[in-house]
Amino acid sequence: MTRRKFLVLATLLGLVAGLWGFAIEPGLLEDTRLEVEVPQWPVGQKPVTVAFLTDFHVGAPHVGLDRLEKLVAHVNEGAPDMVLLGGDFLINGVLGGTYIPPEPIARRLGALRPPLGVVAVLGNHDWWNDGPGMGASLAAQGIVVLENRAIRLGPIWVAGLADDTTRKPDANAAMARVPKGTPLIGLMHDPANLRDWPGRLTIILAGHTHAGQVRLPLIGSPIIPGRAPRAHAYGLIKDYGQTLYVSAGIGTSILPVRFGAPPEVVWLTLRGTGTTP
Repeated sequence: MTRRKFLVLATLLGLVAGLWGFAIEPGLLEDTRLEVEVPQWPVGQKPVTVAFLTDFHVGAPHVGLDRLEKLVAHVNEGAPDMVLLGGDFLINGVLGGTYIPPEPIARRLGALRPPLGVVAVLGNHDWWNDGPGMGASLAAQGIVVLENRAIRLGPIWVAGLADDTTRKPDANAAMARVPKGTPLIGLMHDPANLRDWPGRLTIILAGHTHAGQVRLPLIGSPIIPGRAPRAHAYGLIKDYGQTLYVSAGIGTSILPVRFGAPPEVVWLTLRGTGTTP
């Protein structure tokens, strides 16, 4: 291949990659499904399905209020028993984005209708903009906002941490009321706090990284925000004696690009050891 042909081919590939990353992949949505067997599952209790969504960044170029409505409808169609929200509902300086205040975002999320309830934590972008307003708007829609505390939803406890970047996470305080030997989901915005949880949890859910927004073959995510190691950028991770799932989230931050890291909804099914669906 001549040098000229190589340059033409490289330019075309770059254009295709740019089109995909900026115009197509950020508007996609994948459903990721996980099964977790819980040894301490209550006898006779049916499996519980959890939908986990995080890093909405509503107002980013590919996530307007109309897409949020479609996302909520998609989750409702899946009929989860509970919904967990991992924070960063707001945007902060996304290229091409338009800031949307907390109230209309919360109203759309208020249409979620799982029988066991909806629980959220807030993220750094929420606190950089209007953390109190975002929390109050969600609460007004019946969504429980956790910060270093826990709540019971049916057979499962959910313990929510404060954001690592802007607040003071305290996993001991979050778990203080949780009885020992019960199924427990840890909910946190930032995977940086993985090692802080005392005792073993059923599973911990986090976001914040967006899977790097760009995830390359063999390399993975070249850059991720926050203190978490790159090895904790995305997916199912077993470390520090815990099981963690870091979601790629929904929206984008800084640049409205995703490449190899499509938006996702995580569907988690918890059941007793050895039981069938």
